[in-house]
Amino acid sequence: MSSVADPPLLFDFSSPFTTITSGFSRKGRNENTLIWCKSLQIHLLSVNILTKNMEREEGMFQTIISTISSFMYSKLLVIILIGAGVYFTVRTRFPQVRLFKRACGSVMEKPEDKEAISSFQALMVSTASRVGTGNIVGVSSAICIGGFGSVFWMWVIAIIGSASALIESTLAQIYKKRGEDGSCYGGPAYYIEAALHCRPLAIVFCVAMILTYAFGFNMLASYNLQSTFSVFSSYNAEMSPWIIGGILAVLTGWCLLGGGSRIVKVTSRVVPVMGIAYIGISLLVVIINIQNVPAMFVRIFEEAFDFRAIFGAFSGSAMMQGIRRGLYSNEAGIGSAPNASASANVSHPVKQGLVQMLSVFIDTLLLCTATAMMCMSSGIDPAKELQGAPWVQASLQESLGSFGPVFITVAMVFFAFTTLLGNCFYCDNLLIYIHKKQPGKAFMKGFRLVSALAIFLGAGMEMSLLWDLSDVLMGVMALINIPVILILSEIAFKAVQDYEAQLKKGINPVFKSADIGLSQKTDFWR
Repeated sequence: MSSVADPPLLFDFSSPFTTITSGFSRKGRNENTLIWCKSLQIHLLSVNILTKNMEREEGMFQTIISTISSFMYSKLLVIILIGAGVYFTVRTRFPQVRLFKRACGSVMEKPEDKEAISSFQALMVSTASRVGTGNIVGVSSAICIGGFGSVFWMWVIAIIGSASALIESTLAQIYKKRGEDGSCYGGPAYYIEAALHCRPLAIVFCVAMILTYAFGFNMLASYNLQSTFSVFSSYNAEMSPWIIGGILAVLTGWCLLGGGSRIVKVTSRVVPVMGIAYIGISLLVVIINIQNVPAMFVRIFEEAFDFRAIFGAFSGSAMMQGIRRGLYSNEAGIGSAPNASASANVSHPVKQGLVQMLSVFIDTLLLCTATAMMCMSSGIDPAKELQGAPWVQASLQESLGSFGPVFITVAMVFFAFTTLLGNCFYCDNLLIYIHKKQPGKAFMKGFRLVSALAIFLGAGMEMSLLWDLSDVLMGVMALINIPVILILSEIAFKAVQDYEAQLKKGINPVFKSADIGLSQKTDFWR
């Protein structure tokens, strides 16, 4: 008795798309089944082609965004940011040094109205946005790609950029608006319209910032947070990102639905605690690895000024990575912090300008440096495959054992959460400007729910695309804000001179717009 061969497979899964085999021509097969399977073949082929087209389009989009990002940060923004920062530093006679003590004192000043937002609270909101996942993941990525020299260029952009922060926040205070409840609000959109009389440009800035913060930065923060959990055995690459993103979206949504007052209360409590704890652990790690510190500093300066590290393959150079990640972290000059600084109740605009200058120092010279020192002193060499949270976690595990990765994960939770809240606080001001009034409750709830959805989706997206997209959006903001504050800088310079003149007389500076010959009407300072 002859053996009967096994029937051939209906589908060949080894080919790119499913192929119908010749098994259907066998005698006795149902013709309807053959027709159905041929239809299925066509359907699967169509799905395969559609998927490939989507992947190709996504790849093209990422290539375009990456190219734009490289151009902006290798040429355009380097010149604008450093040039403007140097100009502001020279014209205000190095306030980073001269007025540093005054900046620290301004933080603790109490507002006359006990219900108003204080300088300290405004500092915590702006620091909450500045101090985020970029202080951990961004610094790690910069060093892994650009080398130890990236840290030096982060310091440079922070010191120079802090003068830009002083100017933009002083302008935001001068042109701030009075709310119906007596509170104050403002930002770049308001000084663009008030001083330049160009509302369309102000709206473009608002839209760019909403896209940057409510979506770009928040999606990136969500991704960075969930990525820190990947070192734990319970992490599932398919499900964990969405679960973590969902939890983060719900918690953030709860705070957002409570409005700006809840955001201010949460950030003013969480930011100081998390900052002190993070710096404390960083110092402990550096002390443990003290024998590596001298060689670490030598390497920072050698790589910072090495010709190939600066100019060779510029998109991955130490200078470009330091400027990119430094700007992402401290946000000096891009027009974000003025939205928080304008909300503070102070007697002189320069006081809040100095507070925001201090915020840049806290962010980059303290917290970003803390991450860099922890990692670079550990003895674990950076590599592109370790960029982001993995290098930080590996470095801390080397120094602190199993406690290291757990601490970084907890820190990332707090950093990400406060970043999300600070970012959304900014968007509230922008929406008020676009609508010319406080938007309705239904609209604001809808916007905040969409923002929470973006946080959820960001957890499962691709990292390099999120970084490049955030860089480009942030660059657009800088390209609008820096030229504007350069045009209006004389007003800020006069305000700084007025502030210092009153200090020399031994009085607490109080600002009046007439004292600097300001022609535009303001809601305050008359």
